[in-house]
Order: sequence, then structure tokens, then C-alpha cells
Amino acid sequence: MTSPTYWTSLDSPLGPLLLTADADGVLTSLSLPGQKGGRTLDDLDVARRDGVPFREAAAQLAAYFAGDLKEFRLPLRAEGTAFREQVWDALDTVPYGATTTYGEIAARIGASRAAVRAVGGAIGANPLLVVRPCHRVIGADGSLTGYAAGLERKVRLLTLEGALHQG
Repeated sequence: MTSPTYWTSLDSPLGPLLLTADADGVLTSLSLPGQKGGRTLDDLDVARRDGVPFREAAAQLAAYFAGDLKEFRLPLRAEGTAFREQVWDALDTVPYGATTTYGEIAARIGASRAAVRAVGGAIGANPLLVVRPCHRVIGADGSLTGYAAGLERKVRLLTLEGALHQG
């Protein structure tokens, strides 16, 4: 028998967040409505709505959106290829209020310059938006490039963190 996936929905300045966790209460995804490749309730085989496993995540997300939290300290479990997991680990090292480029992430993991497109694909497949900061990755020319949940949300997150100043 498959162990249940727990889920809850939390209100946020970006819209309702859908959070899932495994049977151990470890966060496995955070998705936004309309997110490219994001989880929906239809994706969950055996799902149980329960806010208890998400109390700490809810508290940390509220503090983050209030500008009071700079680094999430939550147990995360995202499953992907070894390459994707390497890219996601590199994302976790990009500090609050900073940005990096796809090329810099590729260099951090020892990938070739030719792997930048694959790095972009791995970043786009990040199942843990906001808590794993793929929004901090920008184009080499400083442009705001793709964000699975939409560029408007990327702008809001970078503005919240002080990495982008709205004119």
C-alpha cells in the first residue's frame, strides 16, 4: 500500500500555495495556481488534507512574506534525476537578496557551459517554489527570465527580498 501524501493550502501574497508532504511530514512540493509543471490535487494518488505536518512551513512562509525570515529551515525531499538534485542543491546556496545566473549555477555544479540549457530545465522543474529559491536565478544579461509560476510572481519575490527595486 502506498503511504499517503499529506497536503494543505495556505494563503500568500502570490496566491494560494499548495503544499504536499510525505508520511514523515517532510515537504515534497510547494506549487502555485497556474504554475507550469506544478502539482495539483488531481496529481495526488493517496492524499489526505491535514494542516498539522505543515505548521512549521506555514509559520516560516508567513515570516518570509512579512520580510522577517531570510532562510528557510525545513526538511525537504524532492525527487529528481541526480543532475536535477545537484542543481536544486546549488539553488539552496543562493542567499536571500542575491541573484545568480544559469551559467553560475552550471559552474557551481561543475557542468560545462553547454549544460546551461539543462540547468535551466532543472531549475524550471523545481517542485519546491519559494522555499528552494529558483526565483533568484536570472539571465546572464540581468534580464528576468522564465519562472514556472510567472514572471510577475518572480518580480514580487525578488522585490520582497530587496534584490529588485521597482521604479
